[in-house]
Amino acid sequence: MNGAENTRPPRRGSGGRKRRGEELMVPRAEFQSYYGRPVIKAPSWAARDIAGYFFLGGLAGAGSVLAAGAHFTGRGTTATALKVSSLGAVGLSVAALVNDLGRPSRFAHMLRVFKPTSPMSVGSWLLGVYGPAAGVAAATAVSGTFRRVGAVATLGAALTGPAVATYTGVLAADTAVPAWHGAYRELPYLFAASATAAAAGMAFVIGPVRETGPARHAAVLATVADLALSAAAERRLGSVAETWRENRAGMLLRLARALTVAGAMAGAAAPAAGRAARPTAALGGLALLAGSACTRFGIFAAGVASAQDPRYTVVPQRERLAREAGSREG
Repeated sequence: MNGAENTRPPRRGSGGRKRRGEELMVPRAEFQSYYGRPVIKAPSWAARDIAGYFFLGGLAGAGSVLAAGAHFTGRGTTATALKVSSLGAVGLSVAALVNDLGRPSRFAHMLRVFKPTSPMSVGSWLLGVYGPAAGVAAATAVSGTFRRVGAVATLGAALTGPAVATYTGVLAADTAVPAWHGAYRELPYLFAASATAAAAGMAFVIGPVRETGPARHAAVLATVADLALSAAAERRLGSVAETWRENRAGMLLRLARALTVAGAMAGAAAPAAGRAARPTAALGGLALLAGSACTRFGIFAAGVASAQDPRYTVVPQRERLAREAGSREG
């Protein structure tokens, strides 16, 4: 036999399968697309604008709920401060959204029709209803006039606030981005928990310690919910959860968890800190605010990473098809 015959690859059996003991001559397939491009288009949103919009909207909506609780339980200083902060937050969130859209007229165009099946349309109308209510609540609280009107506006902002805080989670999950869509059940609730933590943190920063009892309880509950929902989302995502744990997104989300836990603990310990109660509460509040912001920016980064890598689009689809085939055979 000559040298050419010695280098001939082993013959395969019927059906193209290799014989026992033979090595696979063809390398395993990698998930690639034409010209190395992603299977789906990555979000074109700017992280600063849209992740900031997610965070600020959550802070505003949850802040209005805490403001209403403070208003109707006689915690006037905290109530006024939270109303003002919610108005400022929703104003900045709309500014971030408009900046990403490019022209203010595009936001106005979204209000020309109402589409219940479109999270963006519903969200635009929510902002259109919530914003004026938050504005009237803040203006009457600061001026001390039209108290009845202010009470109605405070209640209106509190009723629409939870939807404002969570609809961005629905908006993200409604896309084809694997790291968002795969966690569609948990993402709105995770945004709610993160928003509650941020609002409690704002109460710690701007409210007297003696008035922040409800905010302390809210911070602890929000922290527990945040950790539990993050873990549940990662379990549901399967292999796509790598985007939540690695690179920039992983760093931000680990930092978010650490800051949220530390902030809740500091807020809870503030009343027993004596003369250091005020700075302890303020530091805890800043940690909660930073943790909530890191959560939004981390999830945004995970979504971009999952859209850019074809594996996170192809593998979950194949796993789902395999599960469906197995259930039909069973």
